[in-house]
Amino acid sequence: MKILITGICGFVGYSLAQQLLLQGENVELCGLDSLIRPGSDSNRKKLTEAGVKLVHADIRNASDLECLPAVDWVIDAAANPSVLAGVDGQTSSRQLIEHNLGGTVNILEYCKRVNAGLILLSTSRVYSIAGLSKLEVGVEQDAYQPLPKQAFPLGLNRSGVGEAYSTQAPVSLYGATKVASEVLALEYSHTYGFPVWVNRCGVLAGAGQFGRPDQGIFAYWIHSWQQKRSLKYIGFDGQGHQVRDCLHPDDLAVMIRLQIAAGMDRSKAQIQNLSGGVTGAMSLRQLSAWCETRFGPNDVGCEPMSRPFDIPWLVLDSSLAKAQWNWRPKRGVDSILEEIAQHAEANPDWLKLSAPY
Repeated sequence: MKILITGICGFVGYSLAQQLLLQGENVELCGLDSLIRPGSDSNRKKLTEAGVKLVHADIRNASDLECLPAVDWVIDAAANPSVLAGVDGQTSSRQLIEHNLGGTVNILEYCKRVNAGLILLSTSRVYSIAGLSKLEVGVEQDAYQPLPKQAFPLGLNRSGVGEAYSTQAPVSLYGATKVASEVLALEYSHTYGFPVWVNRCGVLAGAGQFGRPDQGIFAYWIHSWQQKRSLKYIGFDGQGHQVRDCLHPDDLAVMIRLQIAAGMDRSKAQIQNLSGGVTGAMSLRQLSAWCETRFGPNDVGCEPMSRPFDIPWLVLDSSLAKAQWNWRPKRGVDSILEEIAQHAEANPDWLKLSAPY
């Protein structure tokens, strides 16, 4: 079986490639990457040595995909993954749309041409900000938790955000590109008859993630703490009570193998959430406590002013994936954090390697 991974030199693409090579029999991997992400070039040599065929290409350019060989499946891990993209002054709105939506169109046209299945990696940020920002929360054990006695919107409860929850705007420009990509992918699947699976992931985290506060907050926080860098709680009460869940790419790889084996199985929902859930979630303050136990004390400042699109509590409910696929994450949050911590100790210059130019 031939599998193409886009964005293969990024953290998620590289991690999935490793797992597919380790556990997949008769799997021939190839990948493409534009190498514009700082730090991504560090994975290229390791992939080449593992026998992965690499193409230096940009999914924004349709012509870059014209000469790719035919494959059986495409795993799309190429995207600008920042919810602040288009408003942070580092990426324009046009660049964001070209990457995350225009790139999806080019990949779908490639899948149509070679009749390849597509596994589209999406995000928890496709869910409507309006209801999430109005969620009534209280502080329990240094973390926001939804108050039980409130009128929850459809698809949202104390177990997390389910697939039935609204994806209506506003979702951020980033979220909008991913929602549009999902819709297009499903339409291509039904129109042209190739399989498509959409995985809405929580915060993906693990060793080797490029530490950026807007993209890999768990890795960024741990690497920064280990290096005694300045950190800051931003928004809400300025105390770091905001909560996110985390998911290791190894657990994502398990689902991808199940989806590839299922092929065109229309009995299962094509969109599902994948996350660590409420047991795999923590607040920044809880993460700080973990870091202090692991590395010793560090000062954390506060800035009460919230940024655009900040949400106090965002945890995905993966019960649909459990019911339909018997999938559940095996890597707990403590295991993920310790893996990152060991990587931080072994790679003290990691933040410099992955810092924006």
